[in-house]
Amino acid sequence: MMIKYYFELALRSFRRSPGLTALMLLTIAIGVGACMTTLTVFHVLSGDPIPAKSGQLFNIQLDAFALRGYKPGDEPPLQLTRYDAEALIREARADRQVMMTAGGVAVELDGQKPTFTTARYSTADFFAMFNVPVRLGRTWNAADDKAAARVVVISDKLNEQLFGGGDPLGKVIRIREKDLTIIGVLGKWRPVPTFYDMTIGAYRNAEDVFVPFTTAMDLKFGSMGNFNCWAEHAPSTSRDSGAPCAWIQYWAELGTPEKASAYHQYLKDYSELQRKAGRFERPTNVGFYKVMDWLNKQEVVPSDIKLQLWLAFGFLTVCLVNTVGLLLAKCLRRSGEIGVRRALGAPRRQIFLQFLVEAGSLGLAGGLLGLVLTGLGLWAVRNGSADYAGMIELDTAMLLTTLGLALLASLAAGLLPAWRATQVTPALQLKTQ
Repeated sequence: MMIKYYFELALRSFRRSPGLTALMLLTIAIGVGACMTTLTVFHVLSGDPIPAKSGQLFNIQLDAFALRGYKPGDEPPLQLTRYDAEALIREARADRQVMMTAGGVAVELDGQKPTFTTARYSTADFFAMFNVPVRLGRTWNAADDKAAARVVVISDKLNEQLFGGGDPLGKVIRIREKDLTIIGVLGKWRPVPTFYDMTIGAYRNAEDVFVPFTTAMDLKFGSMGNFNCWAEHAPSTSRDSGAPCAWIQYWAELGTPEKASAYHQYLKDYSELQRKAGRFERPTNVGFYKVMDWLNKQEVVPSDIKLQLWLAFGFLTVCLVNTVGLLLAKCLRRSGEIGVRRALGAPRRQIFLQFLVEAGSLGLAGGLLGLVLTGLGLWAVRNGSADYAGMIELDTAMLLTTLGLALLASLAAGLLPAWRATQVTPALQLKTQ
């Protein structure tokens, strides 16, 4: 009952000084809104893109670079050569493994203009490994990989563009004048960030066309992304198996720490064998990173977002300092009221709790207004030019965080004024009344 009474006292106090109350409310709301807008962007960009399996998926790097220019401590290339990727796929020591690269394609359908979009050329485990949902049909299997089957899986978005969202299974599309049969349609899928291939952007949309890697190479589909070659060779052979070029992303799924440790050792042994064979010139240097470790290593969160986050918290601190000053001023104006309550027997703890409840009420109201300002800030971000703009949303966790931050901030700001209120001397205040 006392808490209810303190809320009533807070409401009366707000009504007595509406201008000062509005100023404090706005100060808290602006600080919380600025802070939560930046924090929400950071939360989205730094999140785990595949939380159910991120501890079991490992990005693989092998250092096949030439010895020329080598410095101890150099990082291995981001990707593998086709030779090494195909060797690891054949040996299949992981629970699942995938080699892949990206491409840009023009999809042709009779009676329609070509649709230009992105493609992913991969081995069969891609879909199960990365929890890619399949809405219609199926994905290809290892036998299709081996046979370079002329099949294709398309995204739900491309299906909507080409077939109006109907059932396209068994229909044929043309890429580079080659016919491919649609065997599957994916559900909505957009990991944030696109951790499986960091070479063409961390916050892009997922691809719309998925083709077996062997099929794409057999039909000479063009690839895109990072392409790193370190020895003389004919440009036309860059994607051949024996070319000294790293351009293949490689991931392995390992279900237990013991399997991960054994696979890591297997990669080191493989690297040593390649050194003895004369293919690898540098000392063994294996990159072996879980999803979140890989994202941290690649610094996927833009540095300006991190800076903005620090600045936003600094701005919130300034707003809190101003709120403390306003609450103190309000407290001093109510010294007479406090003195009367103390003289009537109210203990200091009740005075302290009264002012803390008042600060908390102010914080909750400021949090609600801060939510509105956060929504406006995120709307501005979504309408910006950044490649991650379209994916920024305020989820339930961030909504609750906004209200919690506003309440915590206001309570922190109310501690000093509440303590100051307990120090009012009743006798002195009664003499001045």
